[in-house]
Amino acid sequence: MIGPDVEGLRVGERVGIPWLGHTCGICPYCMEARENLCNRPLFTGYTRDGGFATATIADARYAFPLGESGTDVSLAPLLCAGLIGWRSLKIAGDGKRLGLYGFGAAAHILAQVARWESRLVFAFTRPEDAATQAFARRLGATWAGGSDEMPPEPLDAAIIFATDGKLVPLALKAVRKGGRVVCAGIHMSDIPSFPYGVLWEERQLMSVANLTRQDGLDFLRLVPDIGVVTMTTTYQLMQANQALADLRAGKFEGAAILVP
Repeated sequence: MIGPDVEGLRVGERVGIPWLGHTCGICPYCMEARENLCNRPLFTGYTRDGGFATATIADARYAFPLGESGTDVSLAPLLCAGLIGWRSLKIAGDGKRLGLYGFGAAAHILAQVARWESRLVFAFTRPEDAATQAFARRLGATWAGGSDEMPPEPLDAAIIFATDGKLVPLALKAVRKGGRVVCAGIHMSDIPSFPYGVLWEERQLMSVANLTRQDGLDFLRLVPDIGVVTMTTTYQLMQANQALADLRAGKFEGAAILVP
């Protein structure tokens, strides 16, 4: 069903409902076109119902048309991992040499986007994780190694998807003067102290929070042109804890999808 004032959508059209489900529209951040930082947001499956429901009510202004190509399972990672990866890439800037720390759901999508943009991708995984490093190379990574290694050349920017705070000083060491490190997770363990010299020479450390609707529209419009292929492993909803355990253990490539 569609409400009487909804524009741009039609009954029967497949849409995706992202993490950001509503913003107030009146706080300073919304007024500055930074709705991802809204003071009174609602998040799908967290502060408003949805996410794993067989039916839900969504604000049409925050629903993205997905088209009819691709399965629901193959498109699902785009609405979370893909969108946060896209916003992280925008914040990282236009540098050619891009490091990705943690090569999972978001990074395996973003690597394809970066290669389409003719960037060089340097993938960092758990030390000695040869399987994931090989996976990264198959997706076009120029280099893949452990997170405890330095890349063969300085990076213009690095994005950290892993939630390990110890990666922050390592990433700062890996970027060139004036380079940027972007922390893309909602939560991260404590960042250990590090010498000022690691940050000096105008290196920047930034974080990413949520997304804007324009991020979603821009990214999903490009996906067919890029030809993004998502790698997924499906779990039944009752297997959610197993999916999380397998994620921590690195037992699958790409993204885990819970099927209601």
